[in-house]
Amino acid sequence: MKRFCLLCVACLLGVTAVMAQSAIVKSLKSDVPGQGKVRIYQDPQIEALIGAEYTPSTPNEEQKMIKSTGYRVQLYAGNNTRQAKNEAYEMAAQVQEAFPELKIYTMFNPPRWLCRVGDYRSIEEADAMMRRLRATGQFKEVSIVRDQINIYY
Repeated sequence: MKRFCLLCVACLLGVTAVMAQSAIVKSLKSDVPGQGKVRIYQDPQIEALIGAEYTPSTPNEEQKMIKSTGYRVQLYAGNNTRQAKNEAYEMAAQVQEAFPELKIYTMFNPPRWLCRVGDYRSIEEADAMMRRLRATGQFKEVSIVRDQINIYY
């Protein structure tokens, strides 16, 4: 019983520490008349590690997003040639045509070009999409990879 109580207290302290870190950053960024301004320059991935909100830098984006660890379905992985780049973008175009609702991520992650789709929190969701992609017959190299995903709300 003592161990259970200690575990509960430890969890509560951990959650409080994470919330305090987020609150500190938010309070530093707030604008208070008569006081100085603090600007924090850091990689958005640092805030994503503690589950903080990501505010889009462009005014066109209205959705809020949190970055988290999850799964994506990888459709293509090539080398670092121009041909591989073109093939990755062709694969993205095929996916866009077949599944217009999917988010597509075509990127260069040295030393290769990648084409990945989706933002899935669980491996089961990613597996369901992988099966749908394979069923079309257009995509041969389909696999599930662990990646940093974007969760919109």
